[in-house]
Amino acid sequence: MRSLAYCMEKAIHNGFTANFNVMDGLLYHADSGKSYQPDQVHVVDFYRFEGVSDPDDNDILYLIRTNDGRRGTLADAYGIYASQDVGEFFIEVEDIQKKKAVAD
Repeated sequence: MRSLAYCMEKAIHNGFTANFNVMDGLLYHADSGKSYQPDQVHVVDFYRFEGVSDPDDNDILYLIRTNDGRRGTLADAYGIYASQDVGEFFIEVEDIQKKKAVAD
């Protein structure tokens, strides 16, 4: 299993350089302030991480492409510490892909 830091580094290397967050039911690009509705967002891939020493230490990393071609990431906890805003947003995103693991 790869670490969150490793997967983020790999995503940036592959062009997923934008930083996203979710507020008020919209996905925001941190640098430009541009916002996206769920139907304008495609989750290209995602990775879940489970804490080795603490089962509550769980994270998810989304690799996102927007309808205008912006590519970036959003990391969140999952489980008990997950952001309700993030969870509700991604429930509405219809285009969520999970790629099969491939050799580096």
